[in-house]
Amino acid sequence: MAARLIVLALVAALTLIATRDPGQLRWIALLLVAALPALLAPDHPIAAPIGRFAEAAVTGLAAGSVAAAANATGTIATGFGAEAILPYLVVPLLSAGLRRRATEGAALLGVAAVAMVAGGVLVGDGDAVILQPGYLAACGQWLVLGAIITFAADTMRQLMTPVENKPQPYAEATRLLTQLRSVARSLPGATLDPGGISEHLLEELRQVAPGHRAAVLSASGGGRLVVLAQTGAERVDWEVTLDADSAIADAWASQQPQTASRSQARSHQGGEASSLVVPLVAGVRTIGLVILEADVPNAYPSAVVARVTEVTGPAALRLEAALLFDDVRSLATNEERQRLAREIHDGVAQELVMVGYGIDNAQATLPEGADETAEELRTLRGEVTRVITELRLSLFELRSEVDRNGGLAAAIAEYARTLGTSAGLRVHFTFDESTARLPAATEAELLRIAQEAITNARKHAGASNLWVTCTVDPPYAEIEVTDDGKGFADDRPDGRYGLAIMAERAERIRGRLEIRPRHPSGTTVAVVLGTSARRDSVRDSVSAPEGE
Repeated sequence: MAARLIVLALVAALTLIATRDPGQLRWIALLLVAALPALLAPDHPIAAPIGRFAEAAVTGLAAGSVAAAANATGTIATGFGAEAILPYLVVPLLSAGLRRRATEGAALLGVAAVAMVAGGVLVGDGDAVILQPGYLAACGQWLVLGAIITFAADTMRQLMTPVENKPQPYAEATRLLTQLRSVARSLPGATLDPGGISEHLLEELRQVAPGHRAAVLSASGGGRLVVLAQTGAERVDWEVTLDADSAIADAWASQQPQTASRSQARSHQGGEASSLVVPLVAGVRTIGLVILEADVPNAYPSAVVARVTEVTGPAALRLEAALLFDDVRSLATNEERQRLAREIHDGVAQELVMVGYGIDNAQATLPEGADETAEELRTLRGEVTRVITELRLSLFELRSEVDRNGGLAAAIAEYARTLGTSAGLRVHFTFDESTARLPAATEAELLRIAQEAITNARKHAGASNLWVTCTVDPPYAEIEVTDDGKGFADDRPDGRYGLAIMAERAERIRGRLEIRPRHPSGTTVAVVLGTSARRDSVRDSVSAPEGE
């Protein structure tokens, strides 16, 4: 609309100057009428193109009339007066081109050329304007310019259209993961383990701010914190909620170091104590906290706080990278487990069910007297049923996860109860779980180790009872699975493979796997993470009499 009005005003002024004849403004009035469809309904599929064709035709016809009038007045000789009206030809051509109507643009050029010839032939008192070199030059110039505009309009439209950043999630993920792999390989020690980085940070802080207790905490969701690493002579039950009245909550919210004259542990026995809580801030986000405590007053003056923050600043970025890598690894692992579960359920499991139905049909159609064949089919049907049951339990194992609200003990109990029921095992539970939580990746690995130990007891031990002990006191944890079966056979290949898997998982979370015989019969498989001051917390129930 703006282009049409501006160019109309321009050609009206040029026509009046070139011809000195107000009557020639009738062509401007005709152009305005022809432009009405484009002005009022620019996107109409019929009216708008008709208006553009009318504009091209009127412009071509007007070129001859204006050239003849300019010749008569002598202002512009030899037909160059057409230059006064022909600039308007740009408007319909550009409008069609910006709407990606290249065919229409070519048609408009053809209509304009025919109209120019008609206008040059039909006007003039003597020689026709079409025979004047100036008229031909002006018309040819604007037809060439119109062709350029028509075929360059799409490029112009792209330049005028704002660039939309279309998301390419997989391409972006591939790029970022490739960079992450390269960076991870170049890191000192090639590690992105949050626990290891946290322990190294505490070792660094011990050199600049000696104390009696220290810990690194990170967020776990739900307004709670998890202990990644801690040092000290005694176990500490840290305040891990962010809605409590504590220096921990204040440091997390303010992103500033906080000092207090009391301990930040709920289990502290009282007495003099000093605490320093330093937030680990990466960018604008708090990703963890460092807690330092000493059993003396005023242990952390401003000079010590400054030295501590010098150490924690760079460590925050390292810890954030490790936590993000843990999240990516957990997401990838969980997605792969779910994919395997879907493939097994929709593939092998369904096919085995159909095989079972086929065996049932074969049994039903056996002739009289085929007792031996019937017995073989019953045996085969029992084996198929057993395999289907194993597959269903495998699916349950693949889909089992630690609920962030339920906790590790609840996940292990659900799995042990389900498998115990399927195998006719009596399952005995002993749980001692702190309100504090382990990191999500650590809980997932402990669950998988417990699942493997329970599965081995169900499949191979021939046991009647299963004892499951779960002790969680972050960053310490111990999971024990004991059966009263025939013991572990060293010559069983699948058992060795299962042990290797459990050992690898334990090593990944910096834990240790322990396997020992149970007296008078059976096996105990335990995974221990960290160290505990309460070594007597390991339950004696694993050797309790059957049924107790």
